[in-house]
Amino acid sequence: MTDDPLFQPLTLPNGAVLKNRLAKAAMEENLADADHAPGERLWRLYDTWAKGGAGLIVTGNVMVDGRAMTGPGGVVVENRKHLAALRRWSQAARSQGAQCWMQINHPGRQMRANLRQPALAPSAVPVELGRFSKMFAMPREMTEDDIRDVLRRHVETAVIAQEAGFSGVEVHAAHGYLLSQFLSPLANRRRDAWGGSLENRTRLLFDIVRGVRDHVSKDFCVAVKINSADFQRGGFDQDDALHLVKGLNGLAVDVVEISGGNYESPAMQGRTGDDRTLAREAYFLEFAQQVTAIARMPVMLTGGIRRKAVAEQAIDAGISIVGMATALALRPDLPEAWQCGQTVEVAAPSVEWRSKPLASLAARSIVENQIHRVSRGKRPRRGFSPFLALLAGLLRGGRQTRKYVAWASSQEQEGRRHEHA
Repeated sequence: MTDDPLFQPLTLPNGAVLKNRLAKAAMEENLADADHAPGERLWRLYDTWAKGGAGLIVTGNVMVDGRAMTGPGGVVVENRKHLAALRRWSQAARSQGAQCWMQINHPGRQMRANLRQPALAPSAVPVELGRFSKMFAMPREMTEDDIRDVLRRHVETAVIAQEAGFSGVEVHAAHGYLLSQFLSPLANRRRDAWGGSLENRTRLLFDIVRGVRDHVSKDFCVAVKINSADFQRGGFDQDDALHLVKGLNGLAVDVVEISGGNYESPAMQGRTGDDRTLAREAYFLEFAQQVTAIARMPVMLTGGIRRKAVAEQAIDAGISIVGMATALALRPDLPEAWQCGQTVEVAAPSVEWRSKPLASLAARSIVENQIHRVSRGKRPRRGFSPFLALLAGLLRGGRQTRKYVAWASSQEQEGRRHEHA
């Protein structure tokens, strides 16, 4: 048994055990096959991460509704059509003894207009990104039936994840996606039971967590990812987040993951929309320490961690699990390297352009290009040009968007045929 705190096992509230305290946090991969199922490239990518030594692997967000996508190449799990492919995915991720949790998500208003699908949101409040705002669809306010459908879909996707061999799910309620929108008074301006007070704004998330927990086995993990804050004036703030954690305490949640920000204020990339300064690494550590004081479940911290000393600092501060995303895109074997005593640091891509939205997109494109290289069996490459990475990402995104639009149209036609059969 090692004395290194990063490589101590962790027993979760439901009895499941993580072999160490390092997690591959979720990233948007856009690597689904033509039918929006996991294929060879995702299997290879997750096998690589499994061999890298993390104790927990969280998938990139899996969509609970094929009409609502965070990106055009995302995996969709609405039914059991691709159960065999999902099993191959979970087997690859768990091949070296890691837990693998499927992150389940709905984008809400953060859905690109060129996907040609109606966007749903708590209220008809568009994404505000200045001259880039038109990239996102104008959302319509969800009806009661829409809300119930989203709840049902999260539960159904979680049940399928368990059948497919995943050891848990993570409900995504951060980064400005749908459940995060319900939590935010900026995005949620409803005057019914789903809006207004914080109790109402947390209702959908809590109902989803209860629904998932009621329909999966006790040894299947249920985690929730939340923002420490939206980092927007008047938005979801740290007091709200602490209240939210207190509510999750009573819902048999196995891990709460702390992150922050959204598309308008990408704090998860070290930038905010309200001019606050974040730490250079472990962006949300100070707040996560406040959470550990009240949380009955282990706390996972994600955001900007790239050095072993910083990961150890988080564990020493009471954090149970250290999540890394960009670092493991650039160096998939980082946990193994640290366990072998190597002093390895990963430099995150830094894009200092005048346009913050473009800089953010370029940084994301660099990371995504590295992920795509690994999915083809290649090693990450140093020295990516932000401009070339952005261009490659835009070209790839254009191809995927055209394929998605055609796929969505075929799904709609198939649905109509079933209705009239």
